[in-house]
Formats: sequence, C-alpha cells, structure tokens
Amino acid sequence: MTTPHAPAQTRTFTTELWESILPIYQAILQHPFLAGLTDGTLPMDVFRYYVVQDALYLRDFARSLAVASAKSPQDPWCEMFADHAKTALVVERALHEGFFRDWGLTPAEVERTPIAPTNLAYTSYLVRVAYAAPFEELLGALLPCYWIYWEVGKTLEAKGSPHPLFQRWIDTYASEEFGTVVRQVLEVTDRVVADLPESRRAPIRQHFLTTSRYEWMFWDAAWRQERWPL
Repeated sequence: MTTPHAPAQTRTFTTELWESILPIYQAILQHPFLAGLTDGTLPMDVFRYYVVQDALYLRDFARSLAVASAKSPQDPWCEMFADHAKTALVVERALHEGFFRDWGLTPAEVERTPIAPTNLAYTSYLVRVAYAAPFEELLGALLPCYWIYWEVGKTLEAKGSPHPLFQRWIDTYASEEFGTVVRQVLEVTDRVVADLPESRRAPIRQHFLTTSRYEWMFWDAAWRQERWPL
C-alpha cells in the first residue's frame, strides 16, 4: 500500500513508517469492532464504551499536541499544533457530545467514568514522550492517531454503514477536512527528519510502532469493554 500523500515512486520517511505497520493496520481493519461499524451489527453498549473512553483519551492527546506546539522549532508548526490541540478538544468533543445526547449521558457521568487500563497506558505513554522526548520523537508518537483514523475512515466510507450513528463517526474521519490535517502532520514529519541521522530516526520509528499497536489495543479494549480486574 502506498501512502495517500506521495507518488508511488517516492519513498519518504513517512512512507517507510506506514510500511512498517501494515500488519498492524490490516489487523485493525479485520477487527470485529470495525466490521461491526460497517455492517451495523456493533452492539451499542460497545460503541458507547468506545466513545466515552475516546473522550477521556482526547484530554491527554490534546495536552500532548499542546506540548508539540511548544516544542515546534518553526512558528507555523507551533500555530498548527496549537490549532490541532484546540480542534481535538472542541471539534471532536462536539462529535462525542452529540453521541452522549443521543444516549442521555451527561458530561458529569462521562467524567466519572474510570479510564480503562489500555487507555491509561496509551495516554501515559503519549504524555511521557511529549514531556521527555525531542520534537521529532513526539511526532512519531502522535502520528498514528491521526493517520490510522484517516485511513480507517476512508476505508469504511467506501463500505458505508446502515446505522446513522456509526456513519456519523465514519464521515468525521473520512472527511477531506480531516485529511488536510493529516497531510499537514505528514509533511512536517518528513521535513523534520530530512537531515537527521539514522540514530535519531530510530526512536521515531519505535514510537510510531508502539502507538500504532496501542491503536489496535484501544479498539480491542472497547470490543471487550475492558475493566480493571480489581
């Protein structure tokens, strides 16, 4: 599979990153959670669990984007990530709150929901990288949440869903507006690593691989409605 933002003959760093996670991405597409979105059979309690946990996830994802803004070596990138942090909290929150209204869930009830083990592990990893690692490594950790969702959105959009709530979710991540945001981050990543030696690229690859795994684990945790055992 070639990346959507580059010709097939061009091997950018992000092209290599995507190729490194193709088995993970295929496992994501084959997961019963996503299959249930497109055929409309996903149990609503599973989808509700996922949306609530995603809302809790976005708090720390937005904070990590804010740190990326602060660490950005160029002013336009600083502005871009600051805007993305706001979008994560405002635009995606609006999507979630639309679902919550449909389910009669109040913001207070969502806030009282315990963050699930996988969610806590993922967000803790993101925040640690955000504060402890250089800018280019943080990009590697953040990128899967952008990119995998866009690719999933486009793939599911081609199939569609008979359930209006599921289709609303699909439309959000398949949109050209979201695609523009993803392309911006891909471009920044390729520019940042252009002059880096392999010794500094290797941690970026590792962060990208790790959070891609967490993306699969997040959907799987929702499918299982993961709870703390004690």
